[in-house]
Amino acid sequence: MSKFFKFDELQTTFGREIVAGLTTFLAMAYILFVNPTVLGAAGMDKGAVFTATAISSAFGCIVMGLLAKYPIAIAPGLGVNAFFAFSVVIGMKIPWQTALAGVLLASIIFLVITLFKIREMIINAIPQDLKLATAAGIGLFIAFIGLKGAGLIVANKATTVALGSLTKGSTLLAIFGLLVTIILIVRNIKGAIFIGMILTSIVGLITGLIPVPTQVISTAPSLAPTFGQAIFHLSDINTVQLAIVVLTFLLVTFFDTAGTIVGVAEQAGFLRDNTLPRAGQALLADSSSMFVGAILGTSPTSAYIESSAGIGVGGRSGLTAVVTGILFIFGLLFSPLLAVVTEVVTAPALIIVGIMMAGALGSIDWKKMEIAIPAFFTIIAMPLTYSISTGVALGFFLYPITMIVKGRAKAVHPIMYVLFFIFIIYFYFLSLNGNV
Repeated sequence: MSKFFKFDELQTTFGREIVAGLTTFLAMAYILFVNPTVLGAAGMDKGAVFTATAISSAFGCIVMGLLAKYPIAIAPGLGVNAFFAFSVVIGMKIPWQTALAGVLLASIIFLVITLFKIREMIINAIPQDLKLATAAGIGLFIAFIGLKGAGLIVANKATTVALGSLTKGSTLLAIFGLLVTIILIVRNIKGAIFIGMILTSIVGLITGLIPVPTQVISTAPSLAPTFGQAIFHLSDINTVQLAIVVLTFLLVTFFDTAGTIVGVAEQAGFLRDNTLPRAGQALLADSSSMFVGAILGTSPTSAYIESSAGIGVGGRSGLTAVVTGILFIFGLLFSPLLAVVTEVVTAPALIIVGIMMAGALGSIDWKKMEIAIPAFFTIIAMPLTYSISTGVALGFFLYPITMIVKGRAKAVHPIMYVLFFIFIIYFYFLSLNGNV
């Protein structure tokens, strides 16, 4: 195992990878409960979605770990699942079965362009400064999610966002977890993020802020209500409106995953000469899990920014992702225990990881405005639009413009010019569907 995952080369250990995999799982276990709730609003069976979420996540993580050997986890993506439920099914009044068929068709296109290495070429064509900006933007996005989950940031009609109540029990629990994690991090304690999450959970259970599970083991819900519906309804994809839906699924998931993989890879130090080794294998794991997820009955899967939590505690090999995948399988049986890992518990971990990823800001060439402007929009748009893909789109749209104006048109990779026009289409489709 040590040779297969190259522990010595990556300067990691079996124990560290196990802890990293567990940390990543705990940081993203919420998707097991959030995804059924979101897709349930579209009329899908919540139990079937729960099982589909767990199995598709396990599949994606294990393939990522064994094939690409990266500590990057995969699960149904947040944001795109809301687009699936609220925009496509509820807003456009498209049956969820047909929407799943759209996801399946998008995944097939994904697989084709992945096998022909088109996705890999695109990722490697992205300039180093924009990769750094993507990593930093994801860091701010993660921190924002954590602050929101902790209740430290709340919605405000007058100012958009504001400081939350510091007397609320759940917020105080999150503050406790954040302070404990900060102390452990500053003291260079191994597994600080994971230990912080465990201590926060224990205190939450003791104080009653986190409900004590009434049972430990439960039977996995049946997949019958959703399994295969995507295949049965492929023939329903026969209108321009549905073609737009498929293309939107494709674009959003493509750039969401690309942005996440680049950001996480930058954080972990995997990039070599501005390229990502084994990028093709990583993207194949992502697209194949999307295909499996559509058949099982869930919205598009994508690489998860919470992978940064595992990397933050030292995860560097594919074993981290494999462990995360195995835990998703166990999650099917121990779902009552997963309810302990609430937003409050994961919030401190996300905030700390955000701080770590923000370090990429220091490596961006801010003195060159043709670089600084697209980099800034990439970074700031992610938390403000609550979308990684939108941040990537804004920055990558502006990059060719600023470079041309500066007289550096020849320094721009031809693929970046192609992306410029693709992002125009991307914004058009999102606007058409009421998402911008």
